[in-house]
Amino acid sequence: MMAAVISGIEFLILDVFARQRFAGNQLAVFPRATGLADEEMQALATEMHFSETTFVLGERPGKRGWPVRIFTPAQEVPFAGHPTLGTAYVIWDRFLNRQTEEVKLDLKVGAVPVEVTDSGRLFTMTQPPPEFGRTVPAAEVAEVLGLTPADIDKRFPAEEVSTGLAFLIVPVRRLAVVQRIRVNLAAYYRLIERLEAKGVLAFCPETADPENRLHLRVFCDYYGVPEDPATGSANGCLCGWLVKHRYFGAAEFAIRTEQGIEMQRPSELELEGRATEGGIVVRVGGRVVPVAEGALTSEAPRL
Repeated sequence: MMAAVISGIEFLILDVFARQRFAGNQLAVFPRATGLADEEMQALATEMHFSETTFVLGERPGKRGWPVRIFTPAQEVPFAGHPTLGTAYVIWDRFLNRQTEEVKLDLKVGAVPVEVTDSGRLFTMTQPPPEFGRTVPAAEVAEVLGLTPADIDKRFPAEEVSTGLAFLIVPVRRLAVVQRIRVNLAAYYRLIERLEAKGVLAFCPETADPENRLHLRVFCDYYGVPEDPATGSANGCLCGWLVKHRYFGAAEFAIRTEQGIEMQRPSELELEGRATEGGIVVRVGGRVVPVAEGALTSEAPRL
């Protein structure tokens, strides 16, 4: 019965944080999803099997912005970065006729504004202020990542951070170390049992592209995503962490990070962080590249 209800619904596929197609992080957007039940949205996200799939629940904004829900293949999440930017692009393109410089999304985590610049080539979100949680000993995070304690940069803490979705931020010493990470799932699940953070971001200051400042990988098996090629929410958490700990020796910076290289999905993310009297401001941006569009079939399968 479910297949009949949701047949014919339109969807788009985009690559986010990408300079060209078939890079960055894949996203499916259902721009006219009003009326879908929770289980139908989850079934569609599981079928698409990208890191996330989004659903726009209306063709005009409400008081807090355009209502949008985000699902991984395993469950709904209150916030995620590349779905926010990719969905903002679809709304800007399909509903607003590219006639605005800001799209505000109403997500489970709250209202998230997305700025549109460079003639629609760059989308930048201002994330909720970062909140900091528990720290984890170097030996424990090393076991989770299949590393040794000596591989962890102990000048800084491995720490939980959330800008709407929590991640454990782990500073690593060298690029070669980040590249050889192999997650120990048993140790990973033991660790996240006691943490709000269910995803782990490991990063280092050495990069594959000398124009980038940080190289990173993100692991989210809990959400049905063993490794993510580009994670705007985790990069926002990293950005807040970098400001708090003055990683670059300053309270304000603008950098570009690289992710997804080990997955053959090279991604680039623009990070802006600064400390203010009111707290830490985090902005994460990137490019959105349309890839495909279509609709669910209503035709019965041929046997």
